[in-house]
Amino acid sequence: MKETEIEMGIGGTGGVYFLVSPGEFVVEVEKRDLHIHDLRTELRALLVGPDRRLIKEVTIPDDGLSVGSGMGPPQKVRLSAQVERKGIYVLNITVSQDRYGEEIVWGFRTNCPNYLVETSRGHKDERHQEPIVLLNPDKAGDVCFLPRRGSLALEVFGLPDGVDALGLLDAEGTLIQSMPAHTAGRASHVFGPDVDREAAPWRLHFPTQQAVIDIDGVTRWEEDDLYPEMSFWTPHLESFFPLHLYRWLLTPYCLTVYGRPGKEGETSFQVHNNSCETKTIQLSIEFPDDEKWPVGLSCESIEVGAKETAEVTVRYTNPDSPELAGGGRVCHLRVTPLEDPEFSTYSTLILKNVEAPSARNLELPIVLEPYQHENGQFGYLPDYPVSNQVYFDLENQPFILTESGIDTHRDGHWMSSDIPGAPITKIAFGAENDLYLVATVDGHGHLLHSSDGAQAFAAHLLEAKEDRLESFDIEQFSGHNVPGDPPPVLRYSQTEDDDRLKWRSLNDLELFLPAKVDGRLSVGEPILISDRCIGLAAHSGTPSSVVSRGSKVHVAWAEATDPEIELPGVPTYVATFDRKAERLGEKILIGYGPPPNDAHNSPSITMDSQGYLHVLVGTHGAAFPYARSLKPNDATSGWTEAEDVREGLLQTYVGLVCDSDDTLHLVFRLWVEGSEYHPASYCAVLSHMKKPPGEPWSEPKRLVVPPFSEYSIYYHRLTIDRLGRLFLSYDYWSTYWFYRNDHRGNRRALMMSDDGGDTWKLVDLSDFFSDT
Repeated sequence: MKETEIEMGIGGTGGVYFLVSPGEFVVEVEKRDLHIHDLRTELRALLVGPDRRLIKEVTIPDDGLSVGSGMGPPQKVRLSAQVERKGIYVLNITVSQDRYGEEIVWGFRTNCPNYLVETSRGHKDERHQEPIVLLNPDKAGDVCFLPRRGSLALEVFGLPDGVDALGLLDAEGTLIQSMPAHTAGRASHVFGPDVDREAAPWRLHFPTQQAVIDIDGVTRWEEDDLYPEMSFWTPHLESFFPLHLYRWLLTPYCLTVYGRPGKEGETSFQVHNNSCETKTIQLSIEFPDDEKWPVGLSCESIEVGAKETAEVTVRYTNPDSPELAGGGRVCHLRVTPLEDPEFSTYSTLILKNVEAPSARNLELPIVLEPYQHENGQFGYLPDYPVSNQVYFDLENQPFILTESGIDTHRDGHWMSSDIPGAPITKIAFGAENDLYLVATVDGHGHLLHSSDGAQAFAAHLLEAKEDRLESFDIEQFSGHNVPGDPPPVLRYSQTEDDDRLKWRSLNDLELFLPAKVDGRLSVGEPILISDRCIGLAAHSGTPSSVVSRGSKVHVAWAEATDPEIELPGVPTYVATFDRKAERLGEKILIGYGPPPNDAHNSPSITMDSQGYLHVLVGTHGAAFPYARSLKPNDATSGWTEAEDVREGLLQTYVGLVCDSDDTLHLVFRLWVEGSEYHPASYCAVLSHMKKPPGEPWSEPKRLVVPPFSEYSIYYHRLTIDRLGRLFLSYDYWSTYWFYRNDHRGNRRALMMSDDGGDTWKLVDLSDFFSDT
């Protein structure tokens, strides 16, 4: 690597993928602070291998200069590795207090000839776009990219004075289009589908690197794009390699398996063909330092269709030598496309002959490590579905919604049953132990019913609402409620949205009270609860909107209000429908969840063994207000004053259940600033609180700490079994597209507590059936 200046100045965050051959691999990273706002901008650079194990982590600190002082001096760090085997190496770039990378300029140089930059910022609640930002006006430069099929719009903004035109060339250097620059610093062109793409990639030349670039299929995407969400480009045409075609070629990148000494076993890896043509993938096993041991593949090559995934089995014998217990045995599974033999990478399998840490109680919080998570850190390898949260029937048998249907454990095996439509993730059980859930079938909501343990389903239409956005909830078990058979169902149908306020909309909230009449299920007519409901945020926390006992059905919801009227938050109400009297009671104001007109602020309601109702008012970055009914199973005879569970907490997404001792349990996302884990910024921590009867809420207990600072979400879902044990399903989701997109599928895990939240462990299959 020549000792020259770094040529690039890149805005935004993201990183780089390198196709590295054996030998010394060097990357030098540079950062310059822009000092636009008073923020502490520390650049964090991670260098990881093809198996995503960390090679080196470095930080470039804030330069300490004041706001408005202009671009600061360059600061550089060097990362290097001695590469033993070819593969895809990764440089991950994030910045504290600056998830969009608007406060810094970064660049890199490397001795690796093949690399692609992936511009990827933190997420925004809008269409995903990743404009390429060039910020090195003293040098000329290129942006080389794979053009999409069909028509392609290319737009450039922010060009400096003196730039008259940009040239777009193909891979052979032939000019495709000269794009004149207008006085406003803009240049654009729309290329029709007839423009030749065979000589891809294309090269857009800049006489000076100062521009913001948008390219269809590269920085913004449509549903029919071949490579959506992949913002790949490179400044040098000769550095381009076909990562688009082989993204996620082999996953998991690294798998750690614990087991008894000498035990034979097998595990699976997925081979994915991301191209639009069938590919033949060759496979082989490699050993570090040629230390071979018994391991075999189910095949040495496999043909994979376009955009399809195939499974490859690796068979092994666990090490029986005590000296191997710590480090274990290691092998690498190599994959190489027959059609592109220069592209090759590998995953790593690690075998250990000791008990997995996942079998023991966790030392909390779990501090997730980048790219490792529960398997790499604890050997967590669930032999049960983790697609969604688990629910338990009246006999305490587990049921989980998966991509293929409803999975349950029957005759010693997990069995899957097909279900029609697109269901919500909640599973409910009636008083006769029939199973119910709600799904959208042919564009309309249906109540699905199974009387044989999810082996077969009947679908019942919930009176159709034409041309409305709909969502649903169903009364699931939250500790002491006794749903009818069938359980109540809620429908939220949007009647109005608000262009001025993103999170404000008006919805009709309707209650269905299905019943069995002469052995047949009838969903009944909907009962309007509110025409100002703000909606339901159920992806995290999965709050309970309805609980019942006897003839009383209690519904909790939040309402949109007039933005011109100043209120402390979203007003939250409870109303009761009495089945015997066939009457809806008055709505009772419980409290306000800040900020107002925010659809994140869904409340949750549950009841204890005596029938007292408990409500947590939803908030978005503020403490949850809590209230309890003054009489059991009665929402109209008064409530305690709504008080924050703890003053000053920055909470979002209620997950609430009540255990067999009448202790309330709350799991939520908690914002934490300046922690020992991410001292330069803030982070979102998955946390737990509990409230025993007659006592205040506990201090938050941190359960999971993210591997990156800034925005995070866990899509957490708290459930409880019939013994009062807590089950918490979660899937860490980083704000950074670069990190998220590198992982194919979810990272969902399941932990449990059988002692009221004092200790937690990752769930083993046997935990579902212990003490039943």
